[in-house]
Parts: sequence; C-alpha cells; structure tokens
Amino acid sequence: MTEQHVPSREEIETVIRGVVEPTSGRSLLDIGQIEACQIAAGRIRLTLAVAPALAARLEKSASAAEQALDRAFPEWRASVLLTAHRPTAPRPEPKAGGGHRPLGGVGNKDASEPLLPQVRTVIAVSSGKGGVGKSTTAVNLAAGLALEGLSVGLMDADVHGPSLPRMLGISGRPEVRDGKLIPVEAWGLKAMSIGMLVDETQAMVWRGPMVMGAIGQLLGDVAWGELDVLVIDMPPGTGDAQLTLAQKAVLSGAIIVSTPQDIALLDARRGVAMFEKTRVPVLGLVENMSYFCCPNCNHRTELFGHGGARDEARRLDVPFLGEIPLLADIRLSADEGAPIVVRAPQSEAAKAYRSLAAGVAGVVRKLPHRQ
Repeated sequence: MTEQHVPSREEIETVIRGVVEPTSGRSLLDIGQIEACQIAAGRIRLTLAVAPALAARLEKSASAAEQALDRAFPEWRASVLLTAHRPTAPRPEPKAGGGHRPLGGVGNKDASEPLLPQVRTVIAVSSGKGGVGKSTTAVNLAAGLALEGLSVGLMDADVHGPSLPRMLGISGRPEVRDGKLIPVEAWGLKAMSIGMLVDETQAMVWRGPMVMGAIGQLLGDVAWGELDVLVIDMPPGTGDAQLTLAQKAVLSGAIIVSTPQDIALLDARRGVAMFEKTRVPVLGLVENMSYFCCPNCNHRTELFGHGGARDEARRLDVPFLGEIPLLADIRLSADEGAPIVVRAPQSEAAKAYRSLAAGVAGVVRKLPHRQ
C-alpha cells in the first residue's frame, strides 16, 4: 500500500504563491502572511493574515487557493481562512514556548511538536449563544461516552465562564508534574478547566490574545495522555476562541446545541456556518430544553416550542442527534457536581443523554484518527 504523501509547509507555500489576486495581479502570499499552517488528519488548514480593508476582496482568492491545494494534494482536504488584524508595532521574537501564557510556565520548547499527540479524536460542543445548556450537555455527553467504554477527556474552553469544576464536583488545584498540568479524574473522565486554577469568584477580564493563549495552554500544557476522545466545551459564539481551537486542536467534528425557539436557531445557524468555513465536520444538532414533563402528573409542555432544531438540521443537511428535556433534576445534578447520567441513570434525562452519547460513540469509532 502506497504511503500517503504529507505535504510540507514549503510545498504549500509554493502552491499559494501561484494564486494571483485578479485586481492587483499580485500573489496571494505577497498580499497576506501565513499565520498558521496545520497539516493533520487528512486536512490542510491554512490561516492568512491580511489587512482589514482587503479581507472582503480576497474571499474569492482564498477559495481559489483552496481549490489549488486540493488539486496539488488530492489526498488532502484544504481550507484557507482569512483573518484581519490591525497593524501593530513590531515585537521581539518570542522565547521558547512564548506568546501569551496567562497560566504561567514556559511551555514546549519545540514549537513543531504536535498538540494532543495521543488523542484519537477531538469533538467540540458548541452553541451560537449562551444560555442554551451547552456546558451541561458537554458534561453529560462526556460522562455518557465514558459509560460507552471510551477513554474520555473533557476540556473547559469557556475561559470567561468556566463551569466544569462545579458541574463535576471538583475542588482544589491540579497537580503539576514535569512542567505539565495533570488532569483531574472524576466520573470516569480526565478533566481540565481554567476554573481549577483561579478562584471561583474571579472575573477573567482578558482580551482575545490572552484567551487564545490560555486555550493553547489547556491543549499543550496538560498531560492528557491516551484518549479515544477529547470533548471540548466551547465558549458561546464565533470568536477568537473558536478560531484558535479550529487552528490548533485539529477538530475531528463539532456538535451544535440549541433550544427550539427561532432566536436560538439563528445563532446555531451561525455556528454551523463557522465550522463549515473552517472545514470542521458538523456531527449534528442537539435540541436542548426540548420539552418539560410535570413531575406530578407527567403532562408534557413544550415551553420553547418543539422540533425547531430537527427542522433546522434537515434544512442544513446535518444529522439531528436528539432531544434533551427541560427538567429540574438536570439543574440539580449540575449544582451538586454529579452528571445526571451517573447520578440518576434511570431518569428520563439520563436516558436522553445516554442515547446521545451512544450515537456519538458510534460516530467517534468511525472517524479517522487525528495522527
């Protein structure tokens, strides 16, 4: 069997240099600067930094660059993403493991060393807006995957609102060993959150570069070890943190959490569009708070409507992964620090999360390994 050729950065730059922007007649590589180049898991992810005034005009050239890379390396799927930054004053060359390191430490001296080398698949649990139950879904999905027999890690990337320690009942700081943070084990998971490193009441008043630096450290400065899947609880929205994870983590896929009402679905739509732009496969949509069952009479009430996420999944041509009910027990289990799939495995909510986890586990087992 012929071994797959892994393109080098130099080969990729040569292809990009051959793409000409029609208005100026200049090479795309002369107009923009390569900010990140990720080559793994059958995908080439290239990020070009360009002047803000040129970003809209260069979209067609970015698409042409993707097509050129697809032709040059047919065994690889390429994505070219444009980022626009205001010009800044020159900065000195970063030291080993440099850049923004809000969590301290010196980091990896070898910048070429791949992130998460022993993690087979990385799945992002995302939402276009806050307040839809994304973190609760991520925690119970991760615990459910562990119950499916997978080795699972759970990373809290919501730097501004880290809720994972409370939801898992974790207190105290993680151990540091050989310069690496050791994930805390709880409920069959390896878990890490910036909430384990700061006081619970401390406000993380950080700009984008600090947030991106912290996420990079949670990926690279944590001894995750061998995992079948790392579930990342994403921050809400479509900003710097999501772009950093798309660039650095080489995401295997993304799950979008929404509630049924139209306003939440609008934001979920943006989340799907973001992952499609960064060439991250969308594994499906989950409808959270889908319905409410009265604990006294079992009467079912659809407080936020019903079926909106299913219809949206059909419209976007992505899988629909299931419905999660709105129940007080879900909130109670999160407040008490025990995922409901473990705390009350026979409950309606636990069965819904277990069904979701079983479906995702089947997908994970079929996904190609990152390395």
